[in-house]
Parts: sequence; structure tokens; C-alpha cells
Amino acid sequence: MLREVDEFYERQKEPEKSCFLALRSLLMDFQPELQHVLKYKMPCFTLNTKPFCYFWKDKKTNWPYILIVKGNQISHPKLQQGERSKMKRLLVNPELDLEVETILEILNNAATFYK
Repeated sequence: MLREVDEFYERQKEPEKSCFLALRSLLMDFQPELQHVLKYKMPCFTLNTKPFCYFWKDKKTNWPYILIVKGNQISHPKLQQGERSKMKRLLVNPELDLEVETILEILNNAATFYK
């Protein structure tokens, strides 16, 4: 039987599904201590029991994005603030290869706030 969080990935259509799965793998390799759960019907990654980031998809494009919880404390040209006061998102085009270096740079910056 699938966990609720795994069902999220199973419900996605391609190419978004493959993109989400690649992002999940990247995150789990980045920080093995991350816990992967479902919160607010979204995959959530927690670090030291505190929310670190979420996965969701853009309403207009359906592209996946990583929602960085402490994004307001990170300055990076690829992060979008939008209407959120604390979080920023990194939009990911599922038709292209992941920008692994950029993603890891942002995740490393975000992880510094959890030590």
C-alpha cells in the first residue's frame, strides 16, 4: 500500500511526474536527514522536525516548483517571492534538465537556517 505522499507522485501526469520524482531524489540525496511527509496535500520535506520545503505546481503552467520555507532570507535571482511573505519558489521546467547546481546552491543556503 502506498503512503499518502507517494500517492501524490502517482497522480501526476508526465512530464511533471518524472520531474517531481527527480526533485525528490535530489533532495533526499542532498540531505539524508530530511523527512518526507504530506502536509496541506503537498509533499513536504522537514529538517530537524521543521518544514524545509514543499513541492507544488504552478496554476498556469502546471510546472513543478520547490517552495522554500525560509526563502525570504535567501537572495537568489531564480527564486520568486510572489505574494508570499516568508516563502519563495523555484519554478522548474519539466521539459528541460534539472539545473542541479542552482537547486543545490539554493538548498544549501536554506539549510544554513536549520542548524
